[in-house]
Amino acid sequence: MGEMIVTRALTKQFGPILAVDRLDLTVATGEVLGFLGPNGAGKSTTMKMITGFLTPTSGTASVRGHDVSKEPLAVKSRIGYLPEGAPLYADMTAAGFLRFIAQVRGLSGRRAQECVDRAVELTQLKGVLRQPIETLSKGFKRRVGLAQAILHDPEVLILDEPTDGLDPNQKHQVRQLIREMAAAGGKAIVLSTHILEEVEAVCSRAIIVAKGRIVADGTPAQLQARSRYHNAVTLTVQAPASALEELARLPGVAGVEDLSPPKDAGGVAGGVGVVRCTVIPKKGEVVAERVSRHAREKGWAIDQLRVESGRLDDVFRQITAA
Repeated sequence: MGEMIVTRALTKQFGPILAVDRLDLTVATGEVLGFLGPNGAGKSTTMKMITGFLTPTSGTASVRGHDVSKEPLAVKSRIGYLPEGAPLYADMTAAGFLRFIAQVRGLSGRRAQECVDRAVELTQLKGVLRQPIETLSKGFKRRVGLAQAILHDPEVLILDEPTDGLDPNQKHQVRQLIREMAAAGGKAIVLSTHILEEVEAVCSRAIIVAKGRIVADGTPAQLQARSRYHNAVTLTVQAPASALEELARLPGVAGVEDLSPPKDAGGVAGGVGVVRCTVIPKKGEVVAERVSRHAREKGWAIDQLRVESGRLDDVFRQITAA
């Protein structure tokens, strides 16, 4: 795979504030990179430096071998960028704005119209093309912003909170679009989001940044494996309340989280009732078979048993809380 984005010791300082601290990053062709971190971690600042909207204090960034500082036009021509809260010309119609962006991108005539039509189709904007942008909902404004980012079919796509303001159906459509663009090949996509399920749904790799530095890098599955819930067992059984203590004593079990419903909603009330819990293993140890066998031996009726791969939100808090 070729290198699409490369940063070396990339640094940005705003007065006394060190926003990005000597960040080294490589994104290859075909990757969908989830860019995660708490507010103020340096995500948006990093993306703005890669796209050329901010000048680095020190270090370098390149796109397809073109240095962002030395060859800004070559870089911008290869990038599609959806910034946070994508600024739009409110008095333009959606169609007029996209035609304007096509001109800015150097497109004209039939080619320009083909690109606009394709972007409109992919982002499902046909029904609002003649409306002034200021009259559109937040979700449709976000989709207009996404349309301008993909209009010229860029090699590198950088999306800052692309599903912000979208309803569940719209979020699904955007995620599906990202998956389709990634599957088509030849692109690198960087996706900044606070929605961790989005990373699991569309990303092939994820990094977590904190205080301007990368603190974790791997596939979503590799990061999930760092969670204390990796190989945890969540189950619902008909059992006595003592089941929680019994499960906690099984070999390889670090603890048990009680998820049982309140007693007045069918929970345990002195006898057998609904027990729902998560059995947390020691250091990712596999305990599902032990839990299942113990339940069968005790005669507990198992309504549900699920082995967890791990939770990104747990890893995120663990890494960034310090």
